[in-house]
Amino acid sequence: MSFSKAQDLIRLAKLAATRRGGISLDEICVEFGVAHRTAQRMTEALETAFVNVEAKDGPDRRRRWRVSDALLDRLQPRQETALEALEIAGRNAQAEGRLRHAHALGDIRDGLLARLAPKDAFKTEADAEAVLTAMGSVMRPGPKANLLPEVLDAVIEALRGPFRLRLRYGEPDAAERIIEPHGLLLGHRSYLVARQPSRGETILNFRMDRIHAAEALDESFCFARGFSLQDYAARAFGVYQDPEQYGEVVWRFVPRAAARAAEFRFHPTQALEPQEDGSLIVRFHAAGWLEMAWHLYQWGDKVEVLAPEGLRALVARYRRSDFDALP
Repeated sequence: MSFSKAQDLIRLAKLAATRRGGISLDEICVEFGVAHRTAQRMTEALETAFVNVEAKDGPDRRRRWRVSDALLDRLQPRQETALEALEIAGRNAQAEGRLRHAHALGDIRDGLLARLAPKDAFKTEADAEAVLTAMGSVMRPGPKANLLPEVLDAVIEALRGPFRLRLRYGEPDAAERIIEPHGLLLGHRSYLVARQPSRGETILNFRMDRIHAAEALDESFCFARGFSLQDYAARAFGVYQDPEQYGEVVWRFVPRAAARAAEFRFHPTQALEPQEDGSLIVRFHAAGWLEMAWHLYQWGDKVEVLAPEGLRALVARYRRSDFDALP
């Protein structure tokens, strides 16, 4: 067995031991990026190498393999990648004001290092720091809206319930309002997606940087019927959305910019249509013309808005011809 295959077998054994229901062939294919037949050979190797492997068919008629021995926890593969991932996630959480998440990720990181021998912990930490520095993960100033950590903590607590949220929104001395949070959209501007009972059943967006005070109440509520944060977010180009602007969006990129535009994922629902003249048409359904206009400005006169007419009019006067580079 090659060294890389031995590493994969150890990793598979740990996954089979730590996942409550075991691991299926489809999950092995995803985790290791292998074909179905290769996944089968890996489970055969697992059963050959370990005596405590159980294979059971679940309610979904899929067979799952499970290693029923916690002694595998004593195996300590190298942890540089895990440490890098935790550091990046922790620094992002710190930058976004999610202090409780940053602290929790820090605790996991420290626990991971504590389980290693001192010399291994030192080497793992040094190797991870070298990669993080090279990736530019150290926090630097940049254009972003500041979020109050105490507000974000209250929002997260309310989402965990879910509980109603009392907040002061807009101006510091604005009247308090009660809302029912349904989700949080994080981006260059972060929005709290919520329903305000006093204004009906409509789902609204609240800019997180304009919430001046928030308190999670001991009052539970039911989410709007059929609501999905993923589906809701997909209706927007960026983060904010205006329901009246929702509809088909069609952009045409000139031949010079077509190849570059084809590398972008402008929206999860996009369809790309190469044209005979070398240009590229991009179609998707979304709202948020202003955020679209901010992005389109970077393309200068290399893109034309075919629809909707409102967006076409919004960008018409700002299609510059003197940009010497594409996004």
